[in-house]
Amino acid sequence: MPNTATDKLFTIGTYFFYAVIVVIAIFLLATKLPIAGGLKTYVVQSGSMEPAIKTGSVIVAKPANEYRVGDVVTFGAQTKDKTPTTHRIVEVRDGKYMTRGDANNAEDLRPVSRFEIIGKVLFSVPFIGYGVAAAQKPWGFGLIIVIPAVLIIYEEVQKIRQELKKKADYKRRVEKRTENATPTDEKTEAQKA
Repeated sequence: MPNTATDKLFTIGTYFFYAVIVVIAIFLLATKLPIAGGLKTYVVQSGSMEPAIKTGSVIVAKPANEYRVGDVVTFGAQTKDKTPTTHRIVEVRDGKYMTRGDANNAEDLRPVSRFEIIGKVLFSVPFIGYGVAAAQKPWGFGLIIVIPAVLIIYEEVQKIRQELKKKADYKRRVEKRTENATPTDEKTEAQKA
């Protein structure tokens, strides 16, 4: 049990940190594994869609039967060298979609076919993408494992110290009672004899 305000703040901070780590882990897994319903998640790496979608956000996209002007869509193939693009459809020409980032002055140079569209953006979660991007790197993944492990070990060491202190206090109280009780017990035994 936390005893001081500092302990309480540390505990609250630790739980908040754990919550952030869990959210990052969920989105990290979601970027690597398929999700039910065809949902896909991506980390936004540029500011082309600001202010609607900020750099460092995680977006969730889902394939749709049709796409309209005004829809924000993610399109393009994802390879090691290239990540998909997320832009808004601004016009439909000859069955192809003209797209543009909200922060860009001009349309994208190349129209996008329906088959290139991965999905329509359902929502975005700001700033979590920074954590997800860091967790995808070896040092970031290590931190996600090491920091919580250190916090858990610290908490367990604190609990062990508290238990040892309780046992030592109990032992001291028992010894004190025994010391105080010994002369009385001897008198009682002498009186009985």
